[in-house]
Amino acid sequence: MPEHYFPIFVFALLAAAFPAVTLLIFKLLRPDSRGGGAKLEPYECGVPAEGDARGRYSVRFFIIAILFVVFDVEVMFLFPWAVKYSELGLYGLVTMFVFLGILVVGYIWLYKKGALEWV
Repeated sequence: MPEHYFPIFVFALLAAAFPAVTLLIFKLLRPDSRGGGAKLEPYECGVPAEGDARGRYSVRFFIIAILFVVFDVEVMFLFPWAVKYSELGLYGLVTMFVFLGILVVGYIWLYKKGALEWV
């Protein structure tokens, strides 16, 4: 019975060894990357960097992200509903109005947060 598992063990060994061997080979083949100063600085199209890349995001960024998610979910569910509209009947119409009502609550929340007022 263990002889049936031998090909599986060989395959697992090859699968584990492949990334390690590949990384080792390319580490030996690549050019020496020693350098400092300008090589380690961030590149911004020839313009000196304005600040640290790990700056804090404004809350407005996350509110716009929520607006995108709400709009994306709306489109994702409205398209199949529009394709099958004639087959769904009154039940499909009522459920879509309930869904759109929930989304309107999300839009009202975003409006109160100021996400729809562009700077």
